[in-house]
Amino acid sequence: MRILFVGDVFGSAGRRIVREHLGHIITGRQIDLVIVNGENSAGGFGITPAIAEEIFDLGAHVITTGNHVWDKREIIEYMQSVPTESHERPRRVVRPANYVAGTPGHGFYQGSLPTGQAYAVINLQGRVFMGSSDDPFRVADDLLKQITAKVILVDIHAEATSEKVALGWYLDGRVTAVLGTHTHIPTADDRVLPGGTAYQTDVGMSGPWDSVIGVEKELVLQRFLTGMPGKFEPAKGDPRLCATLIECDGATGRAVSTQRLLLGE
Repeated sequence: MRILFVGDVFGSAGRRIVREHLGHIITGRQIDLVIVNGENSAGGFGITPAIAEEIFDLGAHVITTGNHVWDKREIIEYMQSVPTESHERPRRVVRPANYVAGTPGHGFYQGSLPTGQAYAVINLQGRVFMGSSDDPFRVADDLLKQITAKVILVDIHAEATSEKVALGWYLDGRVTAVLGTHTHIPTADDRVLPGGTAYQTDVGMSGPWDSVIGVEKELVLQRFLTGMPGKFEPAKGDPRLCATLIECDGATGRAVSTQRLLLGE
């Protein structure tokens, strides 16, 4: 079984590069399951129902998010809408599972592919430098008691590399993959841990590389040089798609290999 995880889609440039490449990656690499982090897909901050539908139309099965999930308020009603047999997509947009009880939406999705292959996707958010949320380690423990699928991918949306690495080791052998998002910079530590869990500290950003993590360079430089606040605008130059391809045994959920992808226009 082959799983493709696409790193944080940032603004219109990110959507454009995903639209350009996702179809031929799915076909050429014979991808079975596609997960996309879309939390910055609407102008660099948040996601809208229309953009979620666009990402699904491109081939995504599940969309994960992170700390910017509520930046576009209309996504709340979308995520709270009652799914039907013909329109289950709102349930497939997940927010971090370790948000406090009563938060709109869901923190994981469990489903099956047309082949009958069961899978689950868990979204977690780190606590170091990220504000308040419940313990992602113990929330993961609780969710794994509910999930019956063997193929399980975890998106850990976190700032601190140490927290991500620790979670990878903590879940090794219990999930198929632990992939980090949020920092927008792809890391070169992709590997399969001894227990059969694929790991990467950060998949990177699918968006404009002619930028400072997606934002117009001049605006960020002005903030650093003067300390004065200002409105950040998403950049558009040199978009690239960052993704990670994982091959696993569908029967056991154990990862066999992992590979980083970086594609430009």
